Amino acid sequence: MKTLLRQLTPAVIILAIFTLVTGVIYPLAVTGAAQLAFHHKANGSLLEKDGVVVGSKYIGQQFASPQYFHSRPSAAGAGYDGSASSGSNLGPNNPALLDAITARVKAYRNENGLASDVKVPVDAVTASGSGLDPQISMANAWMQAPRVAKERTLAVDTIRLLISKYTDDRPLNILGDPGVNVLELNLALDRLTP
Repeated sequence: MKTLLRQLTPAVIILAIFTLVTGVIYPLAVTGAAQLAFHHKANGSLLEKDGVVVGSKYIGQQFASPQYFHSRPSAAGAGYDGSASSGSNLGPNNPALLDAITARVKAYRNENGLASDVKVPVDAVTASGSGLDPQISMANAWMQAPRVAKERTLAVDTIRLLISKYTDDRPLNILGDPGVNVLELNLALDRLTP
């Protein structure tokens, strides 16, 4: 029994020390440093409208009104559900996916007044891997610009300037393509024409 206690005591002491260091001190230090150095980002990069939080810069949400730019489709839960973040898991030859894309292409063309031979940006009709992508491609935004301008009685050039302003560069200037943050762009439109 003495041997067991002699071996068990250091193990329990080490467990307590590492639990304190890695489970309490380290998380508190990282959280404190993040709050000091990156307060806005550490709290979710939340965006407000009239003092009310309306979303996060990094989580997409649905916009259905024609006066707003529309996000790409979402397969997360019932749509844009952060607790169910995922893609659809449908393969590229799956009939359900092909039917959904065909319907989305038709709806996108109708909504934006596009001819049947106009190519629709792929991000306008397919969900992202997370289902929560907050950005659309510049091509997608430019195709939606005339509709939004008409609905808000603004010049298309004014809308395109806003698109440029809310376009994020490629990550590390080499990865992917520039993307337009839909929530930030729509909030800017609301500030311009309430």
